Amino acid sequence: MAIFITGGTGYIGSYVVAGLLERSDEPIFVLARDGTRMKLWHALQFHMEFEAFARACDERITVLSGDITHDRLGLKDEEYAAVCRETTSVIHIAASLNRKSEKSCLNVNLRGTLEVLLLAQKAHADHGLKRYSHVSTVAVAGRRQDEVVSEDDAVEWDRPDYDPYARTKKFAEHMAHKMLPDVPRTIFRPSVVLGDSTRPETTQFDMVRAFAFLARLPVLPLRGADRIDIVPVDYVSDAIVTLHLKDETPHVIYHLTGGEASQTYAVITAALAEARQKSPPWFWSWLDIPFDWASRALGSLHGTNVGRAASRMAVFLPYLTYNTVFDNRRVIEALGREPVPFTDYCHPLLSWSLEHKFKYPYRGYPA
Repeated sequence: MAIFITGGTGYIGSYVVAGLLERSDEPIFVLARDGTRMKLWHALQFHMEFEAFARACDERITVLSGDITHDRLGLKDEEYAAVCRETTSVIHIAASLNRKSEKSCLNVNLRGTLEVLLLAQKAHADHGLKRYSHVSTVAVAGRRQDEVVSEDDAVEWDRPDYDPYARTKKFAEHMAHKMLPDVPRTIFRPSVVLGDSTRPETTQFDMVRAFAFLARLPVLPLRGADRIDIVPVDYVSDAIVTLHLKDETPHVIYHLTGGEASQTYAVITAALAEARQKSPPWFWSWLDIPFDWASRALGSLHGTNVGRAASRMAVFLPYLTYNTVFDNRRVIEALGREPVPFTDYCHPLLSWSLEHKFKYPYRGYPA
């Protein structure tokens, strides 16, 4: 019997697979569009040496060549039937993060989730499913301003959403509740997942680029007293693995966030300025509209670092100015610890990313 995981070759997914290998004995099905060990090695080399990876593949990991947007996940009939028979729990992480493309979000976040839920239904009908874990996002809370949002108060169907990503992830949660009413479910909602609190290296640079862009500006179009809810990826993955492996959990939904301890822009920029031996920026919030225009204009400089950073800023700016954090007392109680504050590791993260030009030095697959 095995744990079935989607998105295992992605950023958060690679941490989760590594955590499952370390903390459980169950076999693992990893669905990957590539369908080869090379793709998985690309993701897991951040966590282990090749000898350990090869041993895990020989003994516990089965890489399935498929795609969540295809019927039966793109698996052959006999392969799909075997996976349904052998799957005892599901962790669904795969998602489209393309906040600009409604087509991509609909196809992956809705149609893809539907196919994963159908597999979970078949496995549950065959022998019973121990748990369905779904990685969502705090963005399902929709447009907010100056709030602290709890898990049970986040989804309000009449509240407008920021983008297709938030909208489709909200409905994906709804489908999980409706289609698996008799299955133990865990919904995880991370906030801004940025860096690893235990090491400076990272393999995910979207938000790092945005913060590096902001760190260079002498004036920021933000309010210094606003908080931004940042959580390190090691804390997120620890929560997912810990709660997924439990026989019972006291709650269905968990915010994987910095919570009310989230730091303000003034605190974060002061820490970065001190580490770089520079003056902290000024905060002129009235610049938010012209800054948004400039970000969209510079985002047209395709293929350049400035263009990529500006384009990301145009997408994320609404989330940077809404001064909303998400109550995380449930996950703190579950793990027995709070997430490490961003200021404890932000400077090593940005320094390493700049030094390596926002690229992780991946190693090839050994002959």
